[in-house]
Amino acid sequence: MDAILSIRGLEKTYAGGFQALKGIDLDIRRGEIFALLGPNGAGKTTMIGAVCGLVRPTGGTITVDGHDTIRDYRASRAKVGLVPQEPATDMFITVWNTVEFSRGLFGKAPNKKHLDQVLRDLSLWDKRNNKIATLSGGMKRRVLIAKALAHEPDLLFLDEPTAGVDVELRRDMWEMVRKLRERGTTIILTTHYIEEAEEMADRIGVIDKGRIILVEEKHALMKTLGRAELRVELKAPLDGLPPELSAWPLSLSDDGLVLTLTMSGEADEEDASAAAFIKRLAAENIDFKSIDMKRSSLEDIFVSLVGNNHERP
Repeated sequence: MDAILSIRGLEKTYAGGFQALKGIDLDIRRGEIFALLGPNGAGKTTMIGAVCGLVRPTGGTITVDGHDTIRDYRASRAKVGLVPQEPATDMFITVWNTVEFSRGLFGKAPNKKHLDQVLRDLSLWDKRNNKIATLSGGMKRRVLIAKALAHEPDLLFLDEPTAGVDVELRRDMWEMVRKLRERGTTIILTTHYIEEAEEMADRIGVIDKGRIILVEEKHALMKTLGRAELRVELKAPLDGLPPELSAWPLSLSDDGLVLTLTMSGEADEEDASAAAFIKRLAAENIDFKSIDMKRSSLEDIFVSLVGNNHERP
């Protein structure tokens, strides 16, 4: 699949000497949903700003659909929509006027049909003649999305789009994201709600301290770095791990009452291993009181990756 966004050697050093981006290399595939995860200060917003022309890089290149963001700024910027973290629009004009203005800002001819559809998709149609200052926080966030979609971008950035919004808006927004992807829009999102990335994204990227430390298909990432633990509480304590169970990756609690089996792989493979292990316990006449299985989430993997990165010199 071809790349709609290509970043090579991207660097950004601010006047005070702080280096926010340190040689970022990244390709975003056309039509995918890409989740960019990282702790506060990792460089997510700086990278997005560089792609959108809001931050001038100090090194490297960025091309959007073949257009260099420096040499061909207008063409590259017209390909990109941005939903920022914070509202940045005139509070005293109407919803319709701000969305219409955003379209014209990118040199697009008027298209009432498209703008009508955007407002309907975002449940803003009934508010189209309202001044933005009169809207709730959730509705203002919808207006930001409408502005970003007004010029029909091929690449849409959602920078913490659901931070601080209610559950209903979050659900509506992700339904909208799915529809946009079906229409061919490429979406890059940053989020603190990692379960959203786990549900929505095709690929995951992790950025920390200005560097990309991992880019992987979501399912491959979960299979490679994910873990499942089967915790078996025994009826009677064991003095040690039985030799008959030496082939299994097991640990035994200090009191001898809990066996923990650690597994990795696809969920169905883990389930099969867990079932086989329980049968083996029964065959060895090892009685147990309870069984509990826990799979690592994307959040567990993220915390592990970032934690390990911070331990490096």
